Amino acid sequence: MNTPRPATRTHHPRPAHLPPPAPRPATAARIRAWAELLHAPALFTVPGDVLAGAAATGRPPTRRTALAAGASLCLYEAGMALNDWADRTEDAAVRPHRPLPSGRIRPGAALAAAGALSAAGLALAACAGRRTLALAVPLTATVWAYDLGLKHTPAGPPAMATARALDLLLGAAATTGTPRPALAPATVLAAHTLTVTLVSRREAEGGSSAAPLAALAAAGALTAVLAGRRPTGTLLGRHRPTPAPADALPTALAASYATAYARPLAHAVLNPSPQLTQRAVGGGIRATIAVQGALAARAGAPATAVLTAALAPLAARLARKVSTT
Repeated sequence: MNTPRPATRTHHPRPAHLPPPAPRPATAARIRAWAELLHAPALFTVPGDVLAGAAATGRPPTRRTALAAGASLCLYEAGMALNDWADRTEDAAVRPHRPLPSGRIRPGAALAAAGALSAAGLALAACAGRRTLALAVPLTATVWAYDLGLKHTPAGPPAMATARALDLLLGAAATTGTPRPALAPATVLAAHTLTVTLVSRREAEGGSSAAPLAALAAAGALTAVLAGRRPTGTLLGRHRPTPAPADALPTALAASYATAYARPLAHAVLNPSPQLTQRAVGGGIRATIAVQGALAARAGAPATAVLTAALAPLAARLARKVSTT
């Protein structure tokens, strides 16, 4: 007596024109949690550091520049994960919706991610050259020192400003082997970062107009620096600042910087509520892109400036879904 065979199922491949199936809810929620932990919109503010540093050298970006950019991204995200790990107790009281206090990500996983991303960043920096690694090591140390001890001390804002400056110098060192040509733009970027960090110290509770007011004054000064004209003409043997076509791009990017940062700062000055203070901090973080683009444009690298500036709309779009701060 023959045993009947089970009917065989015919496999029908998914037609190529159909979109892939939507991720399972649990997977989508986990992706969102990690995007919040790593402050995904702020990621777009990172490559411009290295690109502005490379532009300051007067040389085009190289493969080593790309490796330095990868190192920069890894180290920045390591700092984001470590930041939330270090602040998990404080966030449980004032921001319980964050991934760690809400239980969506385990603290051990966040700390492990910070360590793995730091190691990856240093490895990429080593591939970019010995001088690049020599800058990546103190950059990594500054990031960990800030998150684990300096953040709530007077040394916190200068430490964060130093980290951004080192990140920009990373691009110069990877491109030419020396960070020296990028010292001036690194100082400008550090000044902007200092203002944002000072304002962020009270973003959870608000209540003070002093920091937003000081940052607003500094933003005005930095706007003038970024839009400043170069002496291109002469009159009776003296240099005369005259408009040049190449100056239009840094001027436009300086105006973009002022719009993105000065406006929310002014709102925070008038009403230093936590919501408006956080909005000013988010605007300052995204305005970093305009600073980087203007620095690249003033260094004579308009293509790099435009490429950097193009990241701003992406950051703003993602910020509508995931908080920058």
